[in-house]
Amino acid sequence: MGFSDDVDKKAAPLREAILQHPFVTGIGDGTLNVEKFKFYVRQDYVYLIEYSRVLALAAARARGLEAMSWFARLLDETLNTEMELHRGYCARFGVTREELNATTAAPTTQGYTQFLVATAHQREYPELVAALLPCQWGYWEIGDHLARRGLPEVAPLYREWIEVYASPEYKALGDWLRNHADQLAEMEGPPTTLRMQDAFLSSLRYEYLFWEMAYKGEGWPV
Repeated sequence: MGFSDDVDKKAAPLREAILQHPFVTGIGDGTLNVEKFKFYVRQDYVYLIEYSRVLALAAARARGLEAMSWFARLLDETLNTEMELHRGYCARFGVTREELNATTAAPTTQGYTQFLVATAHQREYPELVAALLPCQWGYWEIGDHLARRGLPEVAPLYREWIEVYASPEYKALGDWLRNHADQLAEMEGPPTTLRMQDAFLSSLRYEYLFWEMAYKGEGWPV
């Protein structure tokens, strides 16, 4: 059993909590209040800006040309495809690019992105790879789970969202990163593997908190 399968088992209750979160199930059955989705898209856009910085650091720190090339391609896809998808969503809501770019990070968004940036700067490369897994693999897991339950015909916007993350192309990205994490853990040994596990679980907890933040419309209290 590789690192990714092992940590998946350890994190099973948290992964299931994400799949059963009312924000996620609301996308799946089409009942999620559109204002909650609008809030999520704007916060996720802020997240993706910082995520792109982390991917750039991952490309710079990557071990070998294959990993460097993979992170560079993902950086390009994030900046020029996924973020454009978010701009398109916001355009439907009447949110301009200027308004989107001026979005203030909510506390959870700020905490999650600061954790990832700090990991990219200060921790070992295998820990960085592990910290990226919950987002990259987790979104496919959510998309696949919802697609298997049936696409919400009454909510075309949510259907589109599910189709993006349930796609074979998105799964391939997660598969590559899982395999890369497995290879790193095997080469590094138990001490590094334990730190990778901690990084993975920290990111996964933030993933749950991100859905919670979006559902509640989290803001700064003062």
